[in-house]
Order: sequence, then C-alpha cells, then structure tokens
Amino acid sequence: MTDKTMTPEEVVSRLRSGMTIGIGGWGSRRKPMALVRAILRSDLTDLTVVSYGGPDVGLLAAAGKIRKLVTAFATLDSIALEPHFRTARQEGAFELTEVDEAMFMWGLHAAANRLPFLPVRAGIGSDVMRVNPQLRTVTSPYDDGETFVAMPALRLDAALVHMNRADRLGNGQYLGPDPYFDDLFCEAAAEAYVSCERVVDTAELTKEAAPQSLLLKRTSVTGVVETPNGAHFTTCTPDYGRDEAFQKLYAATDWPEFAERFLSGEDESAYQTAVKTWHEEQSK
Repeated sequence: MTDKTMTPEEVVSRLRSGMTIGIGGWGSRRKPMALVRAILRSDLTDLTVVSYGGPDVGLLAAAGKIRKLVTAFATLDSIALEPHFRTARQEGAFELTEVDEAMFMWGLHAAANRLPFLPVRAGIGSDVMRVNPQLRTVTSPYDDGETFVAMPALRLDAALVHMNRADRLGNGQYLGPDPYFDDLFCEAAAEAYVSCERVVDTAELTKEAAPQSLLLKRTSVTGVVETPNGAHFTTCTPDYGRDEAFQKLYAATDWPEFAERFLSGEDESAYQTAVKTWHEEQSK
C-alpha cells in the first residue's frame, strides 16, 4: 500500500503548462482552493480548465492562467455571476465552451468510461448547439430513431478535488449533503489529486459515517494533501460554511489589490494568516 500524501507544491510540480485540468466542487462549494492557490503561485499557464465554475475559475482567469474554459456556469452561489470570470471573459482573455450541466456530466461519464462520447437529450432545441457549432448529433440505431447530442468525452490530464476526510492511500470521504461529481472528475483524469480537511486512518473513515460517504477509491487517486480550511472561502460542510464576508470582499475588490494582499505569500499558511488578520481587523 502506497502512502500518497503530498504537499500542494508537490502536486503543482507534477502539473505542466498546457494541461487540461478538471476542478471538482460546484460553484462556491467545496472547491480545492488551496490547490488552486498553489497553481496561482506557480508559473503554470495556458491551461484548459474543466469545472462547474466558482472562484477557482475566477482566480485562475484573473491571473491569466486559463487558455480555455469548459463549464456550465461560473457562480459564487450567493453572488450570481463570478465577477473576475466575467471581467476576464469580457476582455476576451480566454476561449469559452459553455454547455448544459447534464451535458457536462455526461462528458465526464464518457471520459471515465474511456468512451469518445455519450448521447444525451440535454441541448436539443436550445442555443447550446448554436454557440457550440463543433458539437454533433447522433441518431439512435433502434426503432425509436431519436436524435441526441453526442457529448464529447471531457478527458482530463489531472483532476483536483477537495474532501472532508481522506486516508494516506487515497480513499476520500465527503460528509456534506452532496458529492457533486468529484468521483467522475477523478475517474476521467490521468492523475487525480485530493486535498482534504484531515488525513485519518482508513478505519476512521467508516467509524462514524456511512460507507456511502466513501466517494473516492484509492485506485483513482494519485496524491492526497492535508489542507485544513483548504476549501476557503467556499463551503466545506459540515466542517465550515462559506465565508460570505470574505467572498463579498473578493467580489468587490480589484484583482491586483486582492492578489497583493492575500495571494502574494509563499505558501498556503501565508494566505490563511492574511485572511485571519483581515477578519480581526473587521471585528475591531
């Protein structure tokens, strides 16, 4: 059994410019933000990012790391449209492929099952086909003769996801209300890296939680990173909720100012310290 524990910096050292990177979570919920911040501190660029977009997309877009984004949306949940994503997109900073949420999921399923595409009804009769002229349709070979969108596989060079708990072998556990599609991201990727609130012994994973909470299997995970508060400022229920005050600051602050104050440190601990200092200032 291999100990797969790593640091955020070790994960990023295994990534390369030009890669296609999938980022798990959903909007501003349980995003692997510590790993995203590690990418921001690196010289990686020219990335294709595949994500149900939240502040991961906004941060990477504002920093000029994205060449192409594949997404169904980019939201902060309590703030409808991710503002730094919007600014970068309006400036034409990256290429965008926007598809329906179900099409996105089916693209991950296709990649996870090593298929070139999967048929899906979502998208038929909508502007998805107009804004994505590269998409094709396929006709059922059976008597129904129904036409479907042939959603291409969303193959990933690497996936980044965040869990509540994981063991050193790569088994990952979520304790919140929704698994999102983090398992599909990992299965669709050549390599998958899991950050978590806490690394525990394997036996502890099912000590107080149902076996169904074991979302990630070690066979689909390359590395495990213990990053307490590593989803900040997104939710990581039940460990903590979204830091709404900080998210509002992020949304309202020009990128250079935000990056200088919170993202110019050498590591994740510098970010966490900067956030703590800001909160202390607000409470005075």
